[in-house]
Formats: sequence, C-alpha cells, structure tokens
Amino acid sequence: MDKITSFKEFVKLHPKLLNYVKTGDMTWQKFYEMYDLYGEDNEVWKSYITKEEVESTVGTASLASIVTWLKGINLDKMQEGINSVQRVLGVLEDFSSKDSTNIKPDYQPRPLYKHFED
Repeated sequence: MDKITSFKEFVKLHPKLLNYVKTGDMTWQKFYEMYDLYGEDNEVWKSYITKEEVESTVGTASLASIVTWLKGINLDKMQEGINSVQRVLGVLEDFSSKDSTNIKPDYQPRPLYKHFED
C-alpha cells in the first residue's frame, strides 16, 4: 500500500481532520506532509486528534481487523480440524468405556488357601 492510500485510510479513521480543512486552519497538503514526515503515531497529531477519537477509532479499527481476519479463515481446513478432534475424542471415549466394562463389580477373588470347592 502506498503512502497516499495509507494517508486516506488514516483520514478515514480520524474524520475530525476534515473540520480543520473546512475551517481553513489546515490544508490536506500540510496534513499529508506531516503524515509523510512523522507517521501516524507521532506527538504532532495530539493537537488535531482528541483522545476520545483515538479510543473510538481503536474500537473500529479492531473490529475491521477482526472482520478481515474472519474473511481469511479457510472453512474447509477448519472443518477438517474439527473432524480430526472429534475422531480423537471418539477413540478416547472408546478406551474409557472399554476399561469400565471389563471391571466386574461382583467379582471377589478366591482365597489362596481354598482349592476347588473345598
């Protein structure tokens, strides 16, 4: 992504910059030069972007990143992973159920000193 496109995204995240341009306090050229020289996270932007606006854009930016992340999920791979986990759980369930069926609750071992029906 080139600098102009990233600057446009930055302006979309901070719509309050538009007010400074409309009132004539700043121009888009000056804002772009500041963006090009200092970047997004510099102290220069403190006077133009309020703390509340930054907090609200962090929420929308994280929502946008979550949506982008969700779009990138391969559902076929996820389904394969879920199926393999289900198979493993089924095998573990089989092992645990076999162990519990082999134990006889009424079984009492014969005393060592007794022989066949003595």
